[in-house]
Amino acid sequence: MRNLNQDTITQAVMARFANTPDPRLKEIINSLVQHLHAFAREVRLTEKEWEQGIDFLTRVGHKCDDKRQEFILLSDTLGLSMLTVAMNNDKPDGCTEATVVGPFHVEDAPHYEHGDDVGNGAVGQPCSVRGTVRGLDGKAIAGATMEVWQADANGLYDVQLPDYAHASARGILKSGPNGEFHFRSILAESYPIPHDGPVGEMLIATNRHPWRPAHLHFMIVAEGYETLTTHVFRNDDQYLDSDAVFGVRQSLVTDWTQQADGSWLVDYDFVLNPVAA
Repeated sequence: MRNLNQDTITQAVMARFANTPDPRLKEIINSLVQHLHAFAREVRLTEKEWEQGIDFLTRVGHKCDDKRQEFILLSDTLGLSMLTVAMNNDKPDGCTEATVVGPFHVEDAPHYEHGDDVGNGAVGQPCSVRGTVRGLDGKAIAGATMEVWQADANGLYDVQLPDYAHASARGILKSGPNGEFHFRSILAESYPIPHDGPVGEMLIATNRHPWRPAHLHFMIVAEGYETLTTHVFRNDDQYLDSDAVFGVRQSLVTDWTQQADGSWLVDYDFVLNPVAA
């Protein structure tokens, strides 16, 4: 087709994808084209603004490496990550709710036994974490694989440390015969997401802060149950209502109590959703 204009180009572009063999890919790319073009029309996008957008996305890509995923940060701060989680993790009442995985989950974390110190030298006040893993029917889930990770008192995950040599405040353990788990780590503190890149520039330009409320990450896998990726948040944190990545759900907020010896304790029970037959 020749002599395209602003009113006819969208249908012409979609027509070029008419022979896409994968029906799901065809659906996604057609919708993408329609919404991108509608966005450009709605805001009357200028060529200069388009160039700035391309430059921004290019710099987001350049900021990514094996320790930093700027595109995940961008998705998180635009609420897209949490929207995707919410759409794909609609669980029955009583199940523990899911939230964003974040950019600092890593494979092959060290394995620990009950009561071990997952903190492994991380900076922070000592904290014990305990609870149970159960199914929606209340049945204890033994042998569930639980991955846990968190930032240290300086707001850094182990892989962010300039002298990173070993995993800290990160590990894998199994739930016990009665679904119980117990490990030691450090007190979770609120921290800013990395904001020294283009995502940080966007936050500054839009008068937003980069802070996340204090939390522990959990990923729980058990045979016969849906995998759960979630956080447990501290009830007293000032950023619960303005989380930079929109990840807070009230059911995931709980009390962290200080003990007589100055250490902290958090007790939280997880409820997994059975896999549909």
